Amino acid sequence: MSESHLPIGVPASRRSASELLRTLRRDRWALTSAIVIAALAVTGIAAPLIAALEGQDPYTFHTELLTGPGSTGAAPLGGLDGDHWFGVEPLTGRDLFAIVVYGARTSFLIGLASTAVAMVLGVILGASAGYLGGWWDRIVMRTIDVLLGFPSLIFMIAIGAVAPPSLPRPVLLVALIAVFNWPRTARVIRAQTLSLRTRDFVSAARVLGAGPWHVFRHELLPNLLAPAIVLTTISIPQLIGLEAALSFLGVGITAPTPSWGRTIGDAIGWVQTQPTYVLFPGLALFAATLAFNVLGDALRDTLDPRFGVRG
Repeated sequence: MSESHLPIGVPASRRSASELLRTLRRDRWALTSAIVIAALAVTGIAAPLIAALEGQDPYTFHTELLTGPGSTGAAPLGGLDGDHWFGVEPLTGRDLFAIVVYGARTSFLIGLASTAVAMVLGVILGASAGYLGGWWDRIVMRTIDVLLGFPSLIFMIAIGAVAPPSLPRPVLLVALIAVFNWPRTARVIRAQTLSLRTRDFVSAARVLGAGPWHVFRHELLPNLLAPAIVLTTISIPQLIGLEAALSFLGVGITAPTPSWGRTIGDAIGWVQTQPTYVLFPGLALFAATLAFNVLGDALRDTLDPRFGVRG
């Protein structure tokens, strides 16, 4: 189909990858954000190698570095020195640089995995509901209404608190976060599908003898790519933040597994005496969420012609 046959708001799904890359390269904020995201992703993947550069790991206790009443706090500047680049955490003396590096792996793994599951469910259920209509559409929409009206955060906190220790915590978090976040994607994709299925290029495909599956796979899904990409980049920082919030509340990733959210939560009681404890994981979380949000805005501007590309 020609570009003119594509619906307003999603024709960018047919743009070449090279054109999209050229557009993003013109946006310095988007390029910087992509570099930050890539750097954090590499940090998570190569966490053992990066932590080895410092010669530390996130599990060894360095109690000899703890000072103060009861030997619970770290030395001045949080124990920051040539051997511990970000210092050490109070109470345990574990190396904070290694915790932040390994925490990138945890946050990215859960954030990306839960986003992927939520996006797949949202696109499949939303597109099929909008395309098929009828009883299937009613079932999907009622399910969405129930999940969106449910106090999801309270439910996730409750499940996290009562879940048996034998259940892998990352798997539990991915499942819980995905279940309560696919409905928003499904609503957007369903609305887009309802608009697409009445367009001339879909009608032309049917007239030419294309079956329902062919129309759905070759005409509708490619035109849903652009909104799906934008929704993905917007969802990733939200879900990384949600994992951090659950870990902050003590129902997410449990010790000793490194997690930015749990480290920030543990650091709250030490802000006045050891601010480096909250500074470094807080900056890492802030950089990740900001980079994904900026990149998401750039993709939205690029893939939707109603918005101009920023300079």
